[in-house]
Amino acid sequence: MSEPLSRGDAIYAELLERLGEDQPQPRLDATRRVAELLGDPQNSYPVILITGTNGKTSTSRMTESLLRALGLRTGLFTSPHLQRFNERIVIDGEPIGDDALDVVWQDIKPYVAMVDNELVAQGEPRLTFFETMTALAYAAFADAPVEVAVVEVGMGGEWDSTNIVDAAVSVFTPIDLDHVEKLGRTIAEIATTKAGIIAEGCDVVSARQTPEADTILAERAHSLHVPFLREGVDFAVDSSTVGVGGQLLALRGLSGTMYNEIMLPLYGEHQAQNAAVALAAVEAFTGRRVIAHDILDEGFGQVTVPGRLQLLGATPPVYADAAHNPHGARALAASLSGFFAFEELALVFGSLRDKDSYGVMEALRDSVSTVFVTQSSSERSHSVEDLAEIVRDASATLDVFERDSLEDAIESARNWAEQGESRGVIVAGSIVLIGEVMTIAQQNGWALS
Repeated sequence: MSEPLSRGDAIYAELLERLGEDQPQPRLDATRRVAELLGDPQNSYPVILITGTNGKTSTSRMTESLLRALGLRTGLFTSPHLQRFNERIVIDGEPIGDDALDVVWQDIKPYVAMVDNELVAQGEPRLTFFETMTALAYAAFADAPVEVAVVEVGMGGEWDSTNIVDAAVSVFTPIDLDHVEKLGRTIAEIATTKAGIIAEGCDVVSARQTPEADTILAERAHSLHVPFLREGVDFAVDSSTVGVGGQLLALRGLSGTMYNEIMLPLYGEHQAQNAAVALAAVEAFTGRRVIAHDILDEGFGQVTVPGRLQLLGATPPVYADAAHNPHGARALAASLSGFFAFEELALVFGSLRDKDSYGVMEALRDSVSTVFVTQSSSERSHSVEDLAEIVRDASATLDVFERDSLEDAIESARNWAEQGESRGVIVAGSIVLIGEVMTIAQQNGWALS
């Protein structure tokens, strides 16, 4: 007999009966309507809204951690979750508890039903999973209450349900090709959609962008007469050196202040860039305030980003990274060459059918020698056979093995790593895959924590 679901898992199961996150509706009126019925909870605190193609979650978590180190009570909304639904709504650094989540859900559920009925009467789909999830998060933050919320945009920007707020700071991580069927087939088209989160009266903070994306973001900011603060112009990563357990940074802030010897417990040049963007976002939010070094030590020092080059097991070393598109895979490849000294690496690879799996493997093929192809439990997963063919097309020199179950794939990779000197394992290709590997590591007793 199976154990009863926790309240958080039960609420998640209810929400899964709605249109999923891969089927967003390009509309804001539905989310605005349920928020209006709830008294517009999203307007009871300032919001820092973060979009981009890669680095959104890392930048969001760093931004929230810095704000909390400043003594503010924070809310954090990210997606998707890795293991438990509650991870998506974080209050003051902790995932929302089942009891608090249930209270908010019971409060908003009648209003969600009202809007569902209105939408159906108009011939539209009822509130989607993500629209309902957004309303739940904004209501939870008001109920807490928080002093500032850091909100990661789901998909796109202009019509994403998170964009029912006028952001205090609109933040852009690097924009690249992803979700092309929904957002556009060029970087310019995708940037145009994402630029929709820029609101009157906000500050705009942007990582380095391609010329096309930079132009579009700048035009949108200038049309609304708001500051457009660019990495490399208004703030920057001055230097990054490998340190024990991460990297040591020197960052130039918005005021021109140099912040030296900042320890970031994360790997990769892209994480240094994310740290610079997060710091600039916090400086902008606080009115260009110079942040004390002890605040930076605390804020960056306590930050964790699960599933982003996370060490899951030590013997043999197994890392998990949520690289699921070519841009993310290129960042992972750069990190593997710049921060690690393995002689050989095995990749456990599972991907979704709507992702550019060939592009991911093209980016990673020179970083690994062996690939164990598998799949997650997602209905959108590539079949093992089809994905193995994609891997072989991307590189004829890799040793490729097919494993129908993820557990078999990870154990095969660990056994492979134990048979040689200086070998390691990296798991990548799907966020769902990463969450399931974390669970396998815990259940089988080789997880570090």
